[in-house]
Amino acid sequence: QLSVISSEGGECPNKMSTKRRVAEKKPAEPPLPRRNPNEKLIQAETTEVGTVKLTVFWQYMKAVSPVISLIICFLYCCQNAASIGANVWLSDWTNEPVINGTQHNTSMRIGVYAALGLLQGFIVFVSSFTLAMGGINAARKLHTALLENKFHTPQSFYDTTPTGRIINRFSKDIFVIDEVIPPTILMFLGTFFASLSTMIVIVASTPLFAVVVIPLAVLYFFVQRFYVATSRQLKRLESVSRSPIYSHFSETISGSSVIRAYQRERSFIDISDLKVDANQKSYYPSIISNRWLGIRVEFVGNCIVLFAALFAVIGKSSLNAGLVGLSVSYALQVTMALNWMVRTTSDLETNIVAVERIKEYSETETEVSSWKSSMLTNPCGRISACILTWSFFRAPWIIEDKRPPADWPSRGELEFVNYSVRYRKGLDLVLKDLNLRVHGGEKIGIVGRTGAGKSSMTLCLFRILEAAKGEIRIDGVRISEIGLHDLRSKLTIIPQDPVLFSGTLRMNLDPFNKYSDEEVWKALELSHLKRFVSSQPSMLEFECSEGGENLSVGQRQLVCLARALLRKTRILILDEATAAIDLETDDLIQMTIRTQFEDCTVLTIAHRLNTIMDYTRILVLDNGTIAEFDTPTNLIASKGIFYGMAKDAGLA
Repeated sequence: QLSVISSEGGECPNKMSTKRRVAEKKPAEPPLPRRNPNEKLIQAETTEVGTVKLTVFWQYMKAVSPVISLIICFLYCCQNAASIGANVWLSDWTNEPVINGTQHNTSMRIGVYAALGLLQGFIVFVSSFTLAMGGINAARKLHTALLENKFHTPQSFYDTTPTGRIINRFSKDIFVIDEVIPPTILMFLGTFFASLSTMIVIVASTPLFAVVVIPLAVLYFFVQRFYVATSRQLKRLESVSRSPIYSHFSETISGSSVIRAYQRERSFIDISDLKVDANQKSYYPSIISNRWLGIRVEFVGNCIVLFAALFAVIGKSSLNAGLVGLSVSYALQVTMALNWMVRTTSDLETNIVAVERIKEYSETETEVSSWKSSMLTNPCGRISACILTWSFFRAPWIIEDKRPPADWPSRGELEFVNYSVRYRKGLDLVLKDLNLRVHGGEKIGIVGRTGAGKSSMTLCLFRILEAAKGEIRIDGVRISEIGLHDLRSKLTIIPQDPVLFSGTLRMNLDPFNKYSDEEVWKALELSHLKRFVSSQPSMLEFECSEGGENLSVGQRQLVCLARALLRKTRILILDEATAAIDLETDDLIQMTIRTQFEDCTVLTIAHRLNTIMDYTRILVLDNGTIAEFDTPTNLIASKGIFYGMAKDAGLA
C-alpha cells in the first residue's frame, strides 16, 4: 500500500481521478491473502478442556509398566480381602457361645486372626513398595523423554516458547509426577477398595440395604463428577497462569541492572503482583470447591449410616449381634472413605494433567529431515521420472549404515547446491538458491549487511536449520544423510555469543577429557589466555560461574578459541568471533588462526574487514543471495558492494 501511495503521490489529481473511474469499471480483483491475526511469534499457552483423556492415564501406566499396574491393583484387592476376612472372623468369634465362662477353639481363633492380620500387613508393605518403585520408574521415564526431546528440539521452538513454560514443565510438573501422583494413587486405591468393601459388608449383613445403594450411588456420582470437572479445569488454569510468573521473574532477574537504572522497580513489582493475583484467581476457587464437596459427601455418608442402622433394626429378628455390629462399624467409617475417595479422584485427575503437559512437550517436533527418492514408472514398466521429496522423521544422532569415514572430512571441501532455508514454516526464505563451492584449505570471508543471511549459513552447516530446498555437501557427503553427532563433532565454531557452563575451566575446554594437560596449556598459550589462567590460584580448576559471568566477553571468546584449537577439525567457522576483543588481541588471534589452521577450511563472518583482506576469497551476501564471490583484489577492482564496504572502512 505504501508503494502505491508514493507512486501515485507525484501524479496530478486529474490523472488520479481518471484512474479511479477506470478502476470502478473493472471487475473487482481478488483481495491479497491477509495474514492470519493468530499467527503470532509466541502463541498463548494452550489449555486442555474437558475430561482428561484415557490416553493420558495409559501413558502413565505405560511409564509405570502395565504388568506392575495390574499387580498393584491385585495386591490392594487382596489387602482389603484380608481386612474383611479378619473382621468377619472376629464377628463370627463374638457369636460363639460361652460355656462355663469360656469359649472353645480360642487358640485356633487367635491363630487365624493373627495370620490374617500378618498377611494383611505383608500385602500392605509389598503393595506400597511396588507402587513407590513404579512411581519412581514412571517419573524417571517421563523426565528422560522430556529431556531427550528438548535436547533434539529445533531452535525455532525456543524462539517461540517463553522460558517460563519450559521451566514450569521441568519444575512443577516433574515435582507433581515425582512426589504427588504416587501418594494420590495410593490414597485413591485405599479409599476405593475401602468404600467397596464397606458396601459389600453392609449388603451381605443387611440385604435390604441394596435397595438404597443405587440412588445413593447416583447422587454420589453426580456430586463427584460435578466437583471433579470444576476442580480439574481450575487446576489446569492454575498451571497455565503459573508460567507467566516464572517468565516474568526470570526476565526481571536478568534485566535487574536496567530496571534499577531506570528506577522501574515498583512497576515490575506491580506486574509480578498482577500475575500472582491472576494465578490466585484459579487457586482460591479450588479451595472453596473443596468445602462445597465436603458438605455433600458427608450428607451421602450420613445417609449410608442411617440406612445401615435402620435396616439392621428392621431385620433384627434375622440378624445376629456380630453382623449388625460389623455392618454399623463399617458404615460409620464410610463417610471419611467416600470423602477421601472423591478428593483423591479429583486430585488424581487434576494432577495427571502434569503427565498431559509433560507428554505435550515430549512430543514436540524434533530435528528432522532427509532426502527420499521415489521412481515413477509408465505402464510399460520403464522409469519415467525420478522425484526427490522430503521425508520427515526424527533426525538420528548416529546412522550406522551412513557413518562417514573416521578421517572425514579429510579435504574440507564445502558445496552448496541450490540451497534455500527458512527459520520456521510460514516464514520467508532467509537464504535463496545458494550455489557455491569452497575448496579444501581455502579461507573464505563472509560479509554483508545486517540480515543478509551470514549467521544463517553457519546454522545450516550444523543442521540447526534444515533445508527448504537443495543440499550441502562436505567432501562429497550430503550432510542431510548422516547422523547429527557425526556432522557436528567434525565441525568447530567460535560463535558470536560465547557459551560457557558452570564448572571448571578445564571442563569447559575439554568436556570429554580427551586431551592431556600439556595440550590444554598449549591451546591456552596460543589463544593468549595462559597468563590469565596461570595467575589464578586454582589454574585449570578455575571455577566458571553460570554462563561464564566471572569472565569478560573477550575472555569467553578466547576460551572458545582455545576449545577450537584443541579440537583442530578440518573446517572452522568464526561467527564475528573477535567482535568483543580489542584490536591488538584481535591481531594476535588472527595470526594464531592463520598459523594453526593453515591447512583447514576457514569460514569467517567478518566484523572488521581488515581481518579478511588477505583471505582466499570473499563471499558477499545480499538479502539471502550471493551478490559477489571472488578474491578481495578482484572485488575491489569491480567496484561493487564489497568495494563500497571497504571504502567505508577506509580500506579502498
